[in-house]
Amino acid sequence: MTKTQNIFISHIHEDDAGLKKVKDLCRNHGLTVRDGSINKAKPNKAKNADYILNKIIGPRIKWCSTMVVYITPETKNSEWVNKEILRAERLGKRIVGVWAHGHAGCEPPAALKHMADAMVGWDGGRIVDALTGKFDGKENNDGSVAAPTAYQRVACQ
Repeated sequence: MTKTQNIFISHIHEDDAGLKKVKDLCRNHGLTVRDGSINKAKPNKAKNADYILNKIIGPRIKWCSTMVVYITPETKNSEWVNKEILRAERLGKRIVGVWAHGHAGCEPPAALKHMADAMVGWDGGRIVDALTGKFDGKENNDGSVAAPTAYQRVACQ
């Protein structure tokens, strides 16, 4: 039986095509995801940054159970991706970084390095395990274990 999970995929719009690939990979490994992220098919036409974060993106992040950060070389420079990660962290959401297929050696966003519950390579089973909480840890884009960061996210009791 296929499970369903609500996610928000933080990404840059140039990487919109990768969102379908992530969702397809999850579905092929038994997890159907409902995606609340903003993309070209569901554009955000507002101009005020506070309004966008608090009234458009914030509720979508609150709705999801897990935030996925789609990691490509340009993601690390996105102010919005970092803002979305910080919002998810404040809301206590699970944060999972997924290395996009074929992006060896790219640097993840700064906020993700410190706040990710998991970071995984392009492997459907591993992505599903990270999304569902069966895997907590950080991998490099090739699946090898990542070096620890100075700050590790810890849930409050």
